[in-house]
Amino acid sequence: MLDKFLIKKIIENALAEDISGGDITSNYLISEYKKGEGKITVKEDGVISGLDVVEMTFKTIDENLAFKKLKKDGDIVKKGDDVAIIKGTLVNILKGERVALNFLQRMSGIASKSRRYAEKVKDLPVRVVDTRKTTPGLRLIEKYSVKVGGCFNHRYNLSDCVMIKDNHIKSVGGIKEAIKITRENVPHTIKIEVEVESLRELEEALEAKADIIMLDNMNIDCMKKAIEINKGRAILEASGNIKEDNIRQIAELGIDIISVGDLTHSIKSLDISLNII
Repeated sequence: MLDKFLIKKIIENALAEDISGGDITSNYLISEYKKGEGKITVKEDGVISGLDVVEMTFKTIDENLAFKKLKKDGDIVKKGDDVAIIKGTLVNILKGERVALNFLQRMSGIASKSRRYAEKVKDLPVRVVDTRKTTPGLRLIEKYSVKVGGCFNHRYNLSDCVMIKDNHIKSVGGIKEAIKITRENVPHTIKIEVEVESLRELEEALEAKADIIMLDNMNIDCMKKAIEINKGRAILEASGNIKEDNIRQIAELGIDIISVGDLTHSIKSLDISLNII
């Protein structure tokens, strides 16, 4: 569920960017009293996400606009499906059109891609998760859309969990030292994840009792050996260059978690339009 308090700021920033100087085209052409309605229609197949954000966008401009959802987030939609109707003052509908559609198109694009990934491994005991490779300022709604599509979230920000990556390791001189220092400083409630790039580093992380080990950019054979070495001691996460065409093969190895930056950093927005009727 989206936190409306946090979403409000995202919407206000987007509207300020687009209409801070007003909508001079609509203001010149259309009476401020003229009312009408518009339909929001998808122009290609996918998964819808962001209808609450769209409603909040329009109501931020004019709380008297009436918004009716015809679908709900997570629904599979087909080309030509109407997903919402907006009624009220036309000038205000047009002011919110572009920002509302930008949110809906991007969020639905992420949900659609996430659904495709989820479907690839739905019968396997693995969790597909996103990363922090999100659009600055839009992480909350992008990660929400990943869940709408059927995948899961990794950490939201740097305070969610300890993740010791290659540059952290270089900064302190090694994996064991990094985990040791971290253990001495973090609360007992926080798990420690460490990124490894080789089987030697994996063994070092296991000796230091890392809770989660990320296998970074390992090939299939290397991951197979890593699973054998691990013997269930730590949660294993595969990451790096994972796409729709190879995720199934990786999941079948017995990996616990697969993190996919592609869910948010390389998406195509779903084609959606708003038409006054």
